[in-house]
Formats: sequence, C-alpha cells, structure tokens
Amino acid sequence: MFTGIIIELGKVYDIKKLRNGARLKIISSEIIKEASLGDSISVNGVCLTVTEMDKAKGIISFDVSYETLNKTTLGDLKRGDPVNLEPALTLNTKLGGHLVSGHVEGIGIIRGIDNFGDYLKIEVEAPQDVLRYCINKGSIAIDGISLTIVDVFPSSFTVVIIPHTAKMTTIGTKKIGDKVNLESDIIAKYVEKFVNQATLSKDDKLIEKLKNYGFMKE
Repeated sequence: MFTGIIIELGKVYDIKKLRNGARLKIISSEIIKEASLGDSISVNGVCLTVTEMDKAKGIISFDVSYETLNKTTLGDLKRGDPVNLEPALTLNTKLGGHLVSGHVEGIGIIRGIDNFGDYLKIEVEAPQDVLRYCINKGSIAIDGISLTIVDVFPSSFTVVIIPHTAKMTTIGTKKIGDKVNLESDIIAKYVEKFVNQATLSKDDKLIEKLKNYGFMKE
C-alpha cells in the first residue's frame, strides 16, 4: 500500500523490452538509500518489486510483466523520462494522501489544462470503470499522485494542481493528449460492495446507516 505522496522524482536509466515483459532501471538518489531487494515501490502509480540495485550508481531495477506494460503507461517510458517514486507505507508512515494500492485500473488522457496563476486545473478523460468511483471532493491517484477531484463529468473529471505538486511530480510537465495511470479510491469500492450486499440481503439497518453517513441517497 502507498499514500500517493511522491517522495522523489526519479529518471528512467534504461528500459529493455523482453519476450514476456521488460527490465526497467530507474535512477534514484533518495529512495534507494533505504530500499532493499524485494521491496515494493510505486513507479508512476504502479506497484513494482525491486529485483536488483546498484547503490554506487543509484540505480534500482524492476521486472515489469507483459500485462503491466499493456495496462499502464510504463510501456511508453523512454530513457531520460521522469517518474514519480514512492516506497510502500509502514506503520510509521504519515498518511498525508489516501490509501493507494498501486494497482492501476485504467489509462486516462489529459484533455485540458487551464492556468489560474500558479495553479493548474487539469481535465482527464477516464474509463467508466474509474469514473464510477469518482465523486466531487473525492480522492483519485494520477500516476501515483494523491489528488482531490474537483468536478466529475460524463467522460472525465478535473483536478487542481498546486505549485508544489507541479514542481515535485510529473504532473507539472504533462501536455494535452498525454496518458496517465489512474487508480480510484479503494474505499469507494468497499462501500459499493457493502451496499450491494445489503440490498441483496435486504439488510435495512445497514442501508439506513449508509444513508445516514451519506454513502447512499434516499
């Protein structure tokens, strides 16, 4: 699990396509200090396992499956590309963002970027499987970054990017047409499951509690 708070902006050192996947090498100056073989690290929102390290050169290596290359934007990475990095959370980690699993659900496309002073308002076209869990003021992970949804439309949503986030992550360099990894709020999925179970079992007490807490409408 992760928090969506990016710790470091790494850089792709090399990505070598293999028969059933790829070997991805990332340059890191901060996360590599505490990293160990077998650790989970979020790379642009994708949970990957450390398979090799060269601490002298500051390079972390990951094996990326064919499925991951097809279902995320990692397959489009090139040497020199910046990537968002976050280590897995621990019991001592501050949960400054929201719970992020690192399991990308779909690829979004940036459809609009508006400048409001130093702030950016970005519109992202998203698959319906992701949009169904999006609500105003809810959470969304874009390339592993924990962000708050501003508006939800039939085929897209918007987020506002503060100057610090634009500077410290890849979101500040995105252009219209760029693709991004999306992961909706895991809490919304659990709520949906509970609601469906309660409806099927006619659990009136559970339904009433969900309505009282705003998870269901009358």
